[in-house]
Amino acid sequence: MTTDTEEKIVVLVNGIPASGKSTLTRALAEQFSFPVLTLDSLKEPFMASFAPVDRLRNRQLGCAAYQAIWQVVAQAPTRCIYVIDAWFGFQPKEVLQQGLQQAGVTRVLELWLAITPDEAVARYQARLTDRMPGHPGAEYLPELRQLAETAQPMALGPVLQLNARNPDQAAACAWLQRQLRLPISAQPALSASG
Repeated sequence: MTTDTEEKIVVLVNGIPASGKSTLTRALAEQFSFPVLTLDSLKEPFMASFAPVDRLRNRQLGCAAYQAIWQVVAQAPTRCIYVIDAWFGFQPKEVLQQGLQQAGVTRVLELWLAITPDEAVARYQARLTDRMPGHPGAEYLPELRQLAETAQPMALGPVLQLNARNPDQAAACAWLQRQLRLPISAQPALSASG
């Protein structure tokens, strides 16, 4: 889907690990037919190829995947709107700003999934056995708890904060529809629970 402007827009689905970014991203992509880029989908094939992956290599691959995202966006037509799923705070904000600039992005919209430390730890712990080897394990839980206490959105444009416990997907879609000035018919109704 494209807008009638010549802006290059990205929608950042942002939040710490285990905040529900992937679920929200899938709902937005389905609702609007936007293409999606996710840090994990770019990184994990390399994790599999270079296994075993330790924490340092995981971070290196994450940084490379982050750069790849902006190269893909740079090659996209101006009116193509990407939904990008990542924990953008894993690097300094300046790295994000440089990536956006290099990609020619003129407008950033952000959906921020706010999560409590207890909820983040519980979710991450529950999915430890489902994660690809190379992602941090249980040793990461204390760090994740601290991260949940201080993490903030990037705030490089309009931000909609959602409660990660039960994100209102309908509200997120309505907000995006207004921000992008899309016709109402382009945004069919979702149930409030998503």
